[in-house]
Amino acid sequence: MALELPALSAIVARLPDPKVNLAAYGGIVFPLALIIEAPIIMLLAASTALSKDWKSYTKIRRFMHTTSAALTGLHILVVGTPLYFFVVEKLIGSPEEIIAPARLGLAIMLPWTWSVAYRRFNQGVLIRFGHSLTVGKGTSVRLSANIAVLTIGYLAGTIPGIVVATTAVSAGVLFEAIYIGIKVKPVIKNQLIPLAEIKPELSKKAFLQYYLPLALTSLITLLSQPLVSSALSRMPRALDSLAVWPVLSGLLFIFRSFGIAYNEVVVILIDKSNSYFNLKKYALLLVSLTSGLLFLFTATPLSTIWFQYITALPSSLIPLANMALWLSLLIPGANAFQSWYQGIILYSGKTRGIPEAVALFLTVTIITYLIGIYLVNLPGLYIGVIGFSLGMVSQAAWLKFRSRVALKTIYGKS
Repeated sequence: MALELPALSAIVARLPDPKVNLAAYGGIVFPLALIIEAPIIMLLAASTALSKDWKSYTKIRRFMHTTSAALTGLHILVVGTPLYFFVVEKLIGSPEEIIAPARLGLAIMLPWTWSVAYRRFNQGVLIRFGHSLTVGKGTSVRLSANIAVLTIGYLAGTIPGIVVATTAVSAGVLFEAIYIGIKVKPVIKNQLIPLAEIKPELSKKAFLQYYLPLALTSLITLLSQPLVSSALSRMPRALDSLAVWPVLSGLLFIFRSFGIAYNEVVVILIDKSNSYFNLKKYALLLVSLTSGLLFLFTATPLSTIWFQYITALPSSLIPLANMALWLSLLIPGANAFQSWYQGIILYSGKTRGIPEAVALFLTVTIITYLIGIYLVNLPGLYIGVIGFSLGMVSQAAWLKFRSRVALKTIYGKS
């Protein structure tokens, strides 16, 4: 999945008006789409942890469909009414030239939230019952759909980059959701339904007590996306920074993805015999490998090759991107630590520490951005990356603190 954004950026950068279309996607469309879907992001973790019998599965499924319908309605409201201009002009402060193309792109993204919710919910079931390889295959289906649409857009050469990018994303999540839906059916029939009902059964109140802190977590986390756009729009080199941001984010997500995926691994395996020390050892290995590989990538010509030849970033923006990459070195390791500690907290069922950590992340980033806007005369991209890095480290540190109580709940370790 981490390859999706670099692929989008690489094609959009090769179509007309690359700076405007990259900025429209990275500065408005993607952040707003993420905010709208925020309440369903944690369905993967919740489904992995709680789909223990048929009744639990159906209750979570009902919640998924109801929430997805409401969020899709919100998406229509944002893109189809004057609320759009209030958000992008007043709240985000986006440059004028990206507002119209971004609105078209956001309209094309309407299938996004429901498709992602359905896919993540059923991916949790697949992971819980030992079919994580199917999840990976589903992602390859998504990427194949992305590439097919991107190739058509590139060969046509005249379709606006924002249209190509958002059509590719929408097609990708739709096809992946369909694939996962097909693959989960035999798992439900042969592995989930035959299981004995858990006692006490998962009540609506118990589910909401578990899930609402997670939904709040994803909402606060994803608020950082439009927050970044708003901050970059108010600092020097706004359009340049907004254009580089999705390219840089896509590259960083490749290195972060290994750590992000570790969260569900911890949830599933933390209670197994002798698993704690092995999981902790692997978390440290993830930190070392991902941070080390990003350092090598940044310190060698690989970064310039990536920005110049792979993503086709305009040459005037490459020095800006390279310097921002140096400021990002802490991010992959922080992500791996977050997944380790968050997985422990998720398994314990006491999820309050997770939104606390994300609130700290948001507080640190906001303070950093305010300093960048009012006190420091640096390109916005640099401040954006510094704020994100410091926020990620602060979040990991708080999760570590809160995981101590969770470990005692699980098996008395500290």
